[in-house]
Parts: sequence; structure tokens; C-alpha cells
Amino acid sequence: MSSTLQAFIKSNEFLDGIKKRRSIYALDKNVKSSKEEIVATIEEAVKNSPSAFNSQSARIAILFGAENDKLWGEGGIAEQAIRKVLPEGQSFDSTAKKLASFNAGVGTILYFEDMDVVEGLQKNFPLYADNFPVWSEHSTGITQFAVWSALANIGIGGSLQHYNPLIDDAVRDTFALPASWKLRGQMPFGNIAAPAGPKEFQLIDERVKVIG
Repeated sequence: MSSTLQAFIKSNEFLDGIKKRRSIYALDKNVKSSKEEIVATIEEAVKNSPSAFNSQSARIAILFGAENDKLWGEGGIAEQAIRKVLPEGQSFDSTAKKLASFNAGVGTILYFEDMDVVEGLQKNFPLYADNFPVWSEHSTGITQFAVWSALANIGIGGSLQHYNPLIDDAVRDTFALPASWKLRGQMPFGNIAAPAGPKEFQLIDERVKVIG
């Protein structure tokens, strides 16, 4: 890449911002942003994330404090669900450390898709019925990326976890969430206690083809 193109890329604040988004597993509670600032950042990212037919099917629940402990803490939702499927004789120690690392942060974002919205689209637009569940997955992926990147830009790290569907029913019951909300991912977040390690990149010309 020429120096001119490099300078052009560096001047793009969006591209610069998304480079900060990494999977951060070393979290603590020493965030500089207030709870209100964190929530406002998440809300703005969710609001402006695109979706098929402007369906806005993505749903978010943000857990703080004792509510976050209910998910990741000792004897909490995740531990109970995992212990039920843990092979007999297998140690829980490594899993316990992982759950504790998630609980060490400030909170967790629960990502859902509202299946009432998806099913309504299938009914109203039968020609595309088979596509709406796929587009719903696109919607949650875009929303997750937008929120993750927005938090990274205010110095907050996180990682994307997938303990669904093991924890789905308990999450819905514990936090009194609508039955139509389908859990798609969990993002524990907090202050970055230790940065992510080096990241390897595949050659970009093997991934992007310019035609014409």
C-alpha cells in the first residue's frame, strides 16, 4: 500500500475506531465511564444498527452489579447450566475460572432477537419467509459488532460468549424477559485489565477480490 493510501486510511476515524475492538478476557471494574454513559453508548449503537426491512429485531438486556452476579457468579445461572451437562468425573475448575473472569467486569450485555418480529415479517412477506431467520442473524451480528466497537472507543473491553441455549430458560425467567426474545450471545464487559495479544491476519488479497 502506498504512503498516500496509508495516510488516507489512517484519516478514517471509523476504521481507526474498529481496530480497537478486540476480545478482552482480563476485565476489572475500574472503568472511567459512568453507568449512564455506558448505557447511552450501547443504546446509540443499537439504535443505529441496520436491519432487514428496518425490522429492528435486535433486543438488549444490560446486567450490572448483583444482576450480573446472578449470571456468572458462583452458583449462578451459567454454573448451574454447565454442571448439568458436565461429563462425570470432569473437573469444573477451568470453567469456574472462566466464569469468574466474566464476572470480574462491570456488567454483561445479553443479545436477543425478537422472534415475534421475525415471524411477523414471515407472515407479511411470505415470498421471503425462509430468509427472515437468516437476516435476523445478520441483524444481531451487526448489532453486536456496533456495540462492541462503540464500547472499545470509550476504553471498555469485552468478549462475545455463547452459553445459549444452555442458559436460555433461566435467563428469561430470572430477568423477567419476554418469551419471544431469543438469546443469541452474551458480552461481559469492563475495564481492560490486560490488553489482547497480537492478532494474525490472513493476506487480504486472499479475502478481497477486485473485479473490474
